[in-house]
Amino acid sequence: MAASNASRHFDSARPDRARPRTLAGLAQGQSATIAALCPGEGAAIADHLERLMELGFLPGERVRIVAKGFPSGDPIAVRIGLATFALRRFEADLIEVHSAAAAP
Repeated sequence: MAASNASRHFDSARPDRARPRTLAGLAQGQSATIAALCPGEGAAIADHLERLMELGFLPGERVRIVAKGFPSGDPIAVRIGLATFALRRFEADLIEVHSAAAAP
């Protein structure tokens, strides 16, 4: 049920795209604004979302991809504020972003 609510939220907010853009999809050096943390099911996902929020990954915050691991792009070094964090791809996929070019 949470997924269907999330889908409606994403569809109404961004009708031009069926799937929201996530932090993992950004290129190295690209900046964006966090739009939302994507809901998921299960205790493990909830723990990851809580950790991300505690670290400061909150809607409205600006982030920048500093580096991506070679060759798979995992982990991802992300700059938020004055701090840099290493996130696994699955964690970065939980964070919906609006790129700087698309930001209002």
